[in-house]
Amino acid sequence: MALPPLVEPAAELTKEEVARYSRHLIIPDVGVDGQKRLKNAKVLVVGAGGLGSPALLYLAAAGVGTLGVVDFDVVDESNLQRQVIHGQSDVGRPKAESARDSVAEINPFVKVVLHQTHLNSENALEIFRDYDLILDGTDNFATRYLVNDAAVLLGKPYVWGSIFRFEGQVSVFWEDAPNGQGLNYRDLYPEPPPPGMVPSCAEGGVLGVLCASIGSIMVTEAIKLLTGIGDPLLGRLMVYDALEMTYRTIKIRKDPASPKITELIDYEAFCGVVSTDAQQAAAGNTITPLELKHKQESGEDFLLVDVREPHEYEIVKIPGSVLIPKDRILSGEAFSELPQDKPLVLHCKSGARSAEALAALHKAGFSDAVHVGGGVLAWAREVDPSLPTY
Repeated sequence: MALPPLVEPAAELTKEEVARYSRHLIIPDVGVDGQKRLKNAKVLVVGAGGLGSPALLYLAAAGVGTLGVVDFDVVDESNLQRQVIHGQSDVGRPKAESARDSVAEINPFVKVVLHQTHLNSENALEIFRDYDLILDGTDNFATRYLVNDAAVLLGKPYVWGSIFRFEGQVSVFWEDAPNGQGLNYRDLYPEPPPPGMVPSCAEGGVLGVLCASIGSIMVTEAIKLLTGIGDPLLGRLMVYDALEMTYRTIKIRKDPASPKITELIDYEAFCGVVSTDAQQAAAGNTITPLELKHKQESGEDFLLVDVREPHEYEIVKIPGSVLIPKDRILSGEAFSELPQDKPLVLHCKSGARSAEALAALHKAGFSDAVHVGGGVLAWAREVDPSLPTY
């Protein structure tokens, strides 16, 4: 069922705006009134990456009057496969500034407000407060729970999307929905998964065009909420499988055991970005890429173990490494393949997975094992810049 429009209509549309939005105006459900509401709307997009890119472009094209962008990252060449709001000339630029310039090319009538900061418990409420609607396109659980809790505390609705490889999910969360059927992200996912259980897009990959599919659905939901048309995905989770080309909708119900949200917390600690065991194992047992290089050049006898996945190993590897994926170490399956008479040096892409594997090895008695801080990315940056990164 449709919900009341989120915003009041603007006073008028200019002649130029009527010409620009004419294909909206002749849709009876949108019309002049709906377009005026879009003009008066303020929407905050968290992340100008894979999902934020198409979302910002289509929100701008639709005529949303004010767009906020939260992002403190810079454009990397690996982003261009899916983050279509950025171009080759933007590599190295702040994503928020690149997004602002692209929005201006799409629609000069849109005001863009940049929040070039790391979203955290100290600033989230202040940033969110002035917006009517939030779009969450982030790729980590800590920020997702932060966005959810801040939106709940402020009574704001938000559209959430996620992507991984060939699959995407979208839903609408609004604890204070006027129809009395309000839900929040914790009703769908009460607790974050254990650290390292769910790989990020940077670790597992994502089909670039999937971002457009999910991002456009998120914008569709935003337009419905802002103008009060259609049946939003409140209380429903839409799941898209690009390989099967199927969409299915799952009913979400209020979790009676979900605790009441009363304040913002430490979300990095809540989500256990790196487990306590991994942090303890890495403390005092971490070497730098330059130290690894010195070990190799001095002829030290050790086994360099790459704990990434085979497809990552094919992209780039540190010379002399052998591949033993992290899951085989965590399960204990690989213990019999590891030497007892020489030290072990582990590495992954950036250091998190190798720290988890290191903790498992220490518990199994491989007490002299260490890992490489920063992983293969740090090796490519500090030792061999000719290597590709991903």
